[in-house]
Amino acid sequence: MSKTITIKNTVYDKLVKIKKGGESFSDLFSRLMEEERSIEVLTRLRGSVEFKDKAKILAEIRTKRAERRR
Repeated sequence: MSKTITIKNTVYDKLVKIKKGGESFSDLFSRLMEEERSIEVLTRLRGSVEFKDKAKILAEIRTKRAERRR
């Protein structure tokens, strides 16, 4: 399953610069999340993403968290 997110052009340009050749954006985000400084990267990107349906996304997050706790 895939999700669509909206990001500012300036953020997209930054992501393209750090994306490795042949790497998808999903791969890029996974790599950023695994890096030691991933929290710093995500903090810098915070506010750069506009979610279409925040209520739905939050419900999915809560469901996934509940599943992990079982």
